[in-house]
Amino acid sequence: MYIPEHFRVHDHADAIAFMHANPFAILISSTDEGPFATHLPVFVSATENNLVLRGHVAKANPHWRHLEQNPACLTIFHGPHAFVSTSNYVTRENVPTWNYGAVHAYGNARTFASPEDLQGILDQLIGTFEPAYADQWASFSETYRERMLSHIVGFEIAVTKLEAKFKLSQNRTKEEQTNVITSLGKAEDTAISGVSRLMRQQGLDMKKESK
Repeated sequence: MYIPEHFRVHDHADAIAFMHANPFAILISSTDEGPFATHLPVFVSATENNLVLRGHVAKANPHWRHLEQNPACLTIFHGPHAFVSTSNYVTRENVPTWNYGAVHAYGNARTFASPEDLQGILDQLIGTFEPAYADQWASFSETYRERMLSHIVGFEIAVTKLEAKFKLSQNRTKEEQTNVITSLGKAEDTAISGVSRLMRQQGLDMKKESK
């Protein structure tokens, strides 16, 4: 993706944290008919030397077949975003813009469908999103669980390239950055106020520096 240096995320830990905070991603594959995309939750496993994404799709979804035919794929993690008005700027001659965060993970996928492997990814997803559900799932009959597992196909993506972009008014003055943070932070919409929070996390708040 296009990333001006102002907005490039150089800290790998920041990119990983963003992925953990925004796990509902877009998985994209190239096919003979053109791009094919699926919106889905992803489990992110990061170590010092490896980054792996895991998840599953419905067996009725042809995306797993596309991954088998062409393992190269792109997973997009998208987070808070907001319109930024020029009323936040000191000078009048300016244009509005949009602030946001995004991470693109490129890699190669493999699929799996054995009950043992599928249960493994379910354990990771349940442990991430609703640990309390683990007991409920375990209480179901084996027949029911086997039937549910037969309706999905798992995938694992070994990430080979990571691009992260936080477009958060880094090219504006500290005063203007603080104005944007204050303005967006008042919004009830979490997609908007989340940009304010991300800007604070990135140390762009002049008020924070003055303390």
